[in-house]
Parts: sequence; structure tokens; C-alpha cells
Amino acid sequence: MTTRSSLTLTVNGTDHALELDHRTTLLDALREHLGLTGSKKGCDHGQCGACTVLLGGRRVNACLTLAVQVRGREVTTVEGLGTPEDLSPLQEAFLECDALQCGYCTSGQLVSGVAVQQEAADGWPSAVTEDLTAGLSGPVVLDDAEVRERMSGNLCRCGAYRGITAAVLA
Repeated sequence: MTTRSSLTLTVNGTDHALELDHRTTLLDALREHLGLTGSKKGCDHGQCGACTVLLGGRRVNACLTLAVQVRGREVTTVEGLGTPEDLSPLQEAFLECDALQCGYCTSGQLVSGVAVQQEAADGWPSAVTEDLTAGLSGPVVLDDAEVRERMSGNLCRCGAYRGITAAVLA
């Protein structure tokens, strides 16, 4: 017996009323039920980061998150970052820094990059932050090592890491 729930997902500032099987992942709800195909199903095991979205401003792997878990929380996908006519600053930097090749991972990289910038601005240290108390008095300064560490959950099969790091820093 399949159990279904009626729920409202708030995605990119818009409420969507859905009726879903309890086992539906957020990724499948976004792609199959809402037509938001920017988030990709890469590994479906939370290992590649292609499905990264923001949930209440924090990164999550949408393939590991059930849709019913996100009721009442804001979901931001790559579609919510900018439009083709009005790119976000990070999207522009990805183009300028040649931070993509095949493009499959790009949406997850962009969403993670936005989160990395916000985490650093909020003073969150990473595993490579030298002074763990620096964030108590202000933002953590991003450098190559910080960006590489913070973006390590997002894999790029083409190896465009140099451009991705440069774009996040730009």
C-alpha cells in the first residue's frame, strides 16, 4: 500500500500544491512534478552534488531529501538564482572564468558556490580555516584552499575545478 501526502512546496518563491508518495525525493518532486530540471540526478546516492539545492539557505542533496521533509521551508534551485536575461553574479563569473565544460554538474556547482559565499560571509569556518575564531568577528576570507574544501562535495567529471574555484572567488 502506497501512502500519499498533500503538501505545499515553496520553490524559488512560488508555492506548489502537490500530492506525492511519501517516498518521493525532493529531486524527483522538482524534476518530475514541477518541471524544474536544472538539478540533476547524477549518482542518486548523495555523492556527486549534481542535485544540490538550498533548503532555507543551506545546501542539501535533493536526492537524499524527502519532499515531505521540506514543508514550510524555502527551496532554492539553480532556476531561482537568475534568468538567461538577468544572470546572477556567480553565473556571470562561471561564464567569464570558463567554469564549465559538459555542464552536467554546473547547476549543483552554482548552488553550492552561492552557499559557500554565504557561509564564509556568515563566518562559518571550514576544515582548512586556519583561525577557527576568525569567523566570530566577521566573515571568513575565501581563498583557493577554502573554496576547494567547501566545494569538495560537488564533483566535476570534466575536471573544470580551476575555473569553478576562480568563479566562486570572483
